[in-house]
Amino acid sequence: MTLISTARAAIERPERWAKQLVSHLGHKAEVTETEQGSKLTLTVGVGLVSVADGCVVLEAEAPDEESLAKVEIVLGGHLERFAHEHEIKVIWTRG
Repeated sequence: MTLISTARAAIERPERWAKQLVSHLGHKAEVTETEQGSKLTLTVGVGLVSVADGCVVLEAEAPDEESLAKVEIVLGGHLERFAHEHEIKVIWTRG
């Protein structure tokens, strides 16, 4: 069974933030460019970073709750730190 969660972070110039996030995490994860966005293969799961409607869209996928939470922390935590001056908050929804 695979668990999936999604977050949308509205921010000015989302392309810039998505690119910065993928570039940074690319040092720690395998990055594959897909039609859906940048796929990051982490040791605990998979993340997808894309842009839509003025938002950075994050998707986390993992085999269990603990691993899913780790992928969410990696993706969301880094984005929040990079864009701290914009005071964004990444909120995940499961489903």
